[in-house]
Amino acid sequence: MEFSTEVQEGLQLCGDSAHINDPAFNFLVKSACDTLLHGRQRDRDVLGDPSVSQSDPSVLKQVFASLTTLFLEAAKHNADSTNTSSLLEDSKMSPDRIEAFNNVYMSNKIELQSVLSSTGSGFPHIVDVDWRLDYYMKNNHLDHVNEPTYLVTLKTEEPGSSQLKDVQFACTVEQLQDMVGKLKDACKSMEKASQS
Repeated sequence: MEFSTEVQEGLQLCGDSAHINDPAFNFLVKSACDTLLHGRQRDRDVLGDPSVSQSDPSVLKQVFASLTTLFLEAAKHNADSTNTSSLLEDSKMSPDRIEAFNNVYMSNKIELQSVLSSTGSGFPHIVDVDWRLDYYMKNNHLDHVNEPTYLVTLKTEEPGSSQLKDVQFACTVEQLQDMVGKLKDACKSMEKASQS
């Protein structure tokens, strides 16, 4: 995990008892995690708590932002307590504070990963294709159509969801050939991009 200079400075401030005392640290760790999971905390709620009243508001904001970043990055990379401990030791944090952070992180890790998986936008992934060839001899408007039509069903999976959704469309032979040609072009472009 790599962090910006601001986040690293915030984590170092977290470890400094002169800036953040132990009750304030424990409150900030729990508040940062609760904010990510439930969105309940606001700046005024964090700044108004008695355990942090003695601390500088700008330091509190930097520490709070650094802790939320650490929670998110650790969950994103599926870090365990050993990984987070070594990172926090590098930030000159005391063993008691490292243990307090790890207790909150490990007890909420799965929920944090769930929040991360449902956040953001991702395109559905095609996991299966069904097709069928129909032959239209006539329709409501013409007596003689005599045209083959492909009915295609794409089975898609949304990121973060286990349910499959169907995307259905009908196309002529020419339209299907055009689509297949474009898909082949896209595959060739991906191969070229991955080789360079």
